[in-house]
Amino acid sequence: MATKTKTASTAKKAASKKKTVSTSSVKSKTKSADLQLPAPSKVEAWGMNHYSLSPVLFPKTQEEFQEIFSYANRHKLKLAFRGGGCSYGDAATNTKGVVVDISKFNRILEFDSKKGILKAESGVTIKQLWEFGVQKGFWPPVVSGTMFPTLGGALSMNIHGKNNFAVGPIGDHILEFTFLTAEGKILTCTRKKNQDLFYGAISGFGMLGAFLTVTIQLKHIYAGKMRVWPVVSRNLQDMFDYFEREYKNSDYLVGWVDAFASGSSLGRGQIHKANHLEKGEDPDFPANTALEKQNLPSTFLGIVPKAWMWMFMLPFSNKLGMRLVNFAKYISGFLTDNKPYLQGHAEYAFLLDYVPNWKYMYKPGAMIQYQSFLPKENAVEGFSEILRICQKRGIVTWLAVFKKHKPDPFLLTHALDGYSMAMDFPMTSGNKKRLWELAGELDEIVLKYGGKFYFAKDSTLRPEIVQRAFSKKNLETFHALKKKYDPKGILETDLYRRIMGIW
Repeated sequence: MATKTKTASTAKKAASKKKTVSTSSVKSKTKSADLQLPAPSKVEAWGMNHYSLSPVLFPKTQEEFQEIFSYANRHKLKLAFRGGGCSYGDAATNTKGVVVDISKFNRILEFDSKKGILKAESGVTIKQLWEFGVQKGFWPPVVSGTMFPTLGGALSMNIHGKNNFAVGPIGDHILEFTFLTAEGKILTCTRKKNQDLFYGAISGFGMLGAFLTVTIQLKHIYAGKMRVWPVVSRNLQDMFDYFEREYKNSDYLVGWVDAFASGSSLGRGQIHKANHLEKGEDPDFPANTALEKQNLPSTFLGIVPKAWMWMFMLPFSNKLGMRLVNFAKYISGFLTDNKPYLQGHAEYAFLLDYVPNWKYMYKPGAMIQYQSFLPKENAVEGFSEILRICQKRGIVTWLAVFKKHKPDPFLLTHALDGYSMAMDFPMTSGNKKRLWELAGELDEIVLKYGGKFYFAKDSTLRPEIVQRAFSKKNLETFHALKKKYDPKGILETDLYRRIMGIW
């Protein structure tokens, strides 16, 4: 009768962990003084635009997290958390201390198969979540464009997906979490218990403590596929109008924008709307939820390994090449315009994983992503101005993605009642200065239209911009929480020092 069960081999693993609390980087016996820091290693931002040389620790147990915190407090050591390493900028690097990698703290602990409630350690990835749930008829309520962030990282940045307008960010689906403060206290946090931490740690980009266990509500699904509509939009106004017209009867909406187009075609692109199938609509369910049916194919056309595909993109890794790619993508959209098809959940959700290591096309340089959020009443005008200034400065985004959002209650939330545009820019030694100057110009446009920013994607924000973009009350509350739960200031990342330095 019971539906709440421990996952397979959990008990065996727990027993094993009781016998030894050491990791490859944490030498633990009985006292924190025994902790040995490894030699520094390179910790790189996902966008390859920044790195730190830092000792990296890999705790596997709650006790090892506590030990690391104790040692850091006693030795005034600065700690930064790293999950899947999917932040584009310096959110998980630490040039002045140690990086705590949570990826080995990654067990799924309990699952209620009737209610879809799952409890897991914070190092569990979105990949683990969907692979565990999909064959049982459940899907994570919110996923990013890649499946490799950890739960701890996802909550720290309060990630959103292509369905943010409908279901909010991941924080809206968290029922409870246990949290280790910098002083070593373990607190249980819900919307009613330790409420300040619940709403502050979710979105607090890892600066208040460590997520230990996370209890999340999964979404019940009744099919192995979704119905997808590809729709061509002739300009940004056309795309905006479609979103406003269709969002109430859509589960997911995402728009790709050709940032090279200008004039009456400014912001043209393609929209992909998707809806879950209703119970009984999918004749192949549940057979088509098997992992071999859901996992992304490893080859292109069944021949070319996808791990090689980024190399075929290299000839187009320039302004002319990307202009041609964007044009070809837009024109090809007319072949499938408004012709629905069925697509697997992972295939639709994780576009960034479809071509492994696609970011290598930016080498020998790197990339940054600039994502801004504008209120819906200013979205078309504001983003049009952003696209025009990029074209005017001769630095056009190679990939731009348009999404709809709704507000949420979290302290440092990036979301609002409006839209976002995420733009990927190539970064080289020759254009970095101009790129940062462009980002500064774009910041002023975003602020002019009442917009906000997202720390998971950021590489360029300055403290004064953060102060103007986020409410004074929320920033003061965040820093009060920081003093309360991290009084010795042991939690610092390069991102924190860059955007909060004046505090």
